[in-house]
Amino acid sequence: MKKSLIIAIAAALTACTAKAPLYQKVVVSEMARCPQASQLDGQGGNLKWNYTTGLELKAFLDVYETDGDDKILSYVDAWYDAIIGEDGVIYNYKKTNFSTDHICPGRTLFQLFDITGRQKYRAAMDSLYSQLKDQPRTPEGGFWHKQVYPDQMWLDGLYMAQPFYAEYTVRYVTDSLQQERNFGDIVHQFTTVYNHTYDAATGLLRHAWDSSHQMFWCNPETGQSDHAWGRALGWYCMALVDVAEILPDGPYRDALIGILNNLYQVLPLYADAETGMWFQVLDQPYREGNYLEATCSAMFTYAWLKGCRMGFLRNREGALQAYESLLETFVTEEEGLVNLNQCCEVAGLGGKDNRRGDYDYYIHESVRSNDPKGIGPLIWASLEYEKL
Repeated sequence: MKKSLIIAIAAALTACTAKAPLYQKVVVSEMARCPQASQLDGQGGNLKWNYTTGLELKAFLDVYETDGDDKILSYVDAWYDAIIGEDGVIYNYKKTNFSTDHICPGRTLFQLFDITGRQKYRAAMDSLYSQLKDQPRTPEGGFWHKQVYPDQMWLDGLYMAQPFYAEYTVRYVTDSLQQERNFGDIVHQFTTVYNHTYDAATGLLRHAWDSSHQMFWCNPETGQSDHAWGRALGWYCMALVDVAEILPDGPYRDALIGILNNLYQVLPLYADAETGMWFQVLDQPYREGNYLEATCSAMFTYAWLKGCRMGFLRNREGALQAYESLLETFVTEEEGLVNLNQCCEVAGLGGKDNRRGDYDYYIHESVRSNDPKGIGPLIWASLEYEKL
């Protein structure tokens, strides 16, 4: 779409929201840049069941449920309606890929089903739950990140699968014994990856762990990857706070809150002293080439704000200050459009020889603005800021 048309759309949309909360401005800006959800994340109108689009649309729908703007609902529902057939089959989704990434976009279906009553959304959720029941596991019982990454747990995967697993269990698993087993399994995923990625020297969690200790990127003695990557731990923190909200009061919730508190005792120690924001490679602050990264900073800020609101975390003033610093450091507004800048586009392990998880790899991956993996957490952080 031509820049002039984008600017015109943005101007029209933002005319009545000049003093609106940031979350409204961000949604308006993204809808102006991408008039259809199938254009988000560079998809160019193609339908792809991917976690990045699903993540951002979940944030949009949370804004709709806060403010009731039907344009947002129509925008979100149009994508899900197009990609899910009337029989509940998700376009190009393959259960046998066993990708935890493909569970993530299913989170929005709970809300859409409540709002629209479309049975195909419930059928799609059932299919995703079926994947979790059959998900391959490490000998320790941890979900493989994907079929193509056997024996590996990535911190990313906890966010991809566990919030959906928890909400589906609360809503639709009626057998009390099975529900209890599911709650135990959910917490086991968190504790297993925590125990096996924990770095005693820093108190942070490394990006991933290979149970077989065979992957070229891992330490052959521990199975751990080399570094604590910012966004990986950001995914994990968001998963902790979101799942703790869903689980009932009791030992399972308490276990997650305990981990959350451990991490938020450590995370401020690795923030930039000047801005309070976090680095691309968390455990290497100020090292040459490292940089302040927007997506992990938005994720840590959101989880901190929500944790304080829910009573899971303390230091409300620190969380509020983190939000204000997030905006000052990464958010700009140009010609009516809100931008989130300095987002790492992607980082992973394996699949390609260069994805070794060493320092040089992380600092040389592409950086861009308005990545969905930052836009979604920025919207959630803004929503939480308004509630505190």
